[in-house]
Amino acid sequence: MDNKEFKFSSEWGKVRELVFQVLNLDLIEHLKNEPNQILREVQTAIREINSSGAAYISADELNVLASMICDEIVGYGPIDSLMKDETVNDILINGPYSIYVERGGILSKTDKFFISDRQLLDIARRLVNKVGKNLDEAHPLVDSRMPDGSRLNVVIPPIAIDGVSMSIRKFGTGRRTFHDLIHSGSLDENMANFLVIAARCRMNIIVSGGTGSGKTTMLNALSGFIGEHERTITLEDAAELKLQQDHVVRMETKVGGDDGRGKITMRDLLVNALRMRPDRIILGECRGEEAFEMLQAMNTGHSGSMSTLHANTAKDALSRLESMIIMAQSELPISAIKRYISSSINFIIQVSRLPDGQRKVMSITEVLGIETDNIVTHDVFKFKINDEKKEGSKIQGEFICNGLVKRSALYESAQYYEMSEVLEKLMLNAVGIKA
Repeated sequence: MDNKEFKFSSEWGKVRELVFQVLNLDLIEHLKNEPNQILREVQTAIREINSSGAAYISADELNVLASMICDEIVGYGPIDSLMKDETVNDILINGPYSIYVERGGILSKTDKFFISDRQLLDIARRLVNKVGKNLDEAHPLVDSRMPDGSRLNVVIPPIAIDGVSMSIRKFGTGRRTFHDLIHSGSLDENMANFLVIAARCRMNIIVSGGTGSGKTTMLNALSGFIGEHERTITLEDAAELKLQQDHVVRMETKVGGDDGRGKITMRDLLVNALRMRPDRIILGECRGEEAFEMLQAMNTGHSGSMSTLHANTAKDALSRLESMIIMAQSELPISAIKRYISSSINFIIQVSRLPDGQRKVMSITEVLGIETDNIVTHDVFKFKINDEKKEGSKIQGEFICNGLVKRSALYESAQYYEMSEVLEKLMLNAVGIKA
């Protein structure tokens, strides 16, 4: 069905509403696991509507419309197949006739569409109701986690000017490992081994990047190297982390009621986590005043903690942290804030989604300390784009290792964890052989 046939949608919407008035809903509920029988019931209902003169569609349209209504009854209408498609990472809906998906970092418009604005709103409400929330004029914006873990955001008028907008960030079926990331070209073997050592040696790590750049994927991969004997607490707005260890406590923020009662913020979770005897704290995303408590945790016996934040470069990540700490502790001078950050964070992993859809680790940057009130950093690894070398439409480049500086905190920690020999050998190999 292409765009030229959308002229039928107005009549289709009318027929759809009449179908739900005609259908025996008790019988439909009983037939929930028999889609073929439901399809026949819907086809019969449309024929009755045609015969009554209340509305009319052709025989060809009847079969298409009946199938779409059946998909809505047993699933989520036109997006049902997209929800089941494991190659789809994001589903983005801008009104009933504009549905996009993201596969492999590339956005593309699908040939899927909703029967009408009403069907889109009904399906959006059903998704929202499944997570125990309401979608109406009093609650025109909902951001939540679906039962399968996917992230759901719905906006309706008057907030959404052009009609219902819905975004679904799908929940992956499996946790991607460093082996998977090497295979996809996100990083090379030397970088992966370096990050394994950093995680095992309890370095404090920030994963920085834009939306959809692979921050959570990287955090999941890093978390695989937390020791089984360590007590780890994860804090998230929507639970996406998949830690494999046994001793993990997972916590999630909570949106309050209309009066704000019952609201649990990330800062609340972090303050409470510090009282739970954690060995490591993993903060799904640092975005506000909780930054101060996060750095406090990293600085006071919870080494090996990790978090993500939105920033385009490692230096931007440090600037964002400064801004977030000022929000929480406005009385602190900027020089003290910089010293606090530099003494708390060891490494920043910068990830990006390139214009061609590839996800790359653009740099692994070590935070070395303070010199003349400036935070000093050093890029241990960096992805260098080769403008002259292209393979089809794919951006080409190479991962370059600049080595560790002598005063790196990782050397001292590696010695304590009996990994200094492995680290030395890795760095010599990485510097000598460019990936």
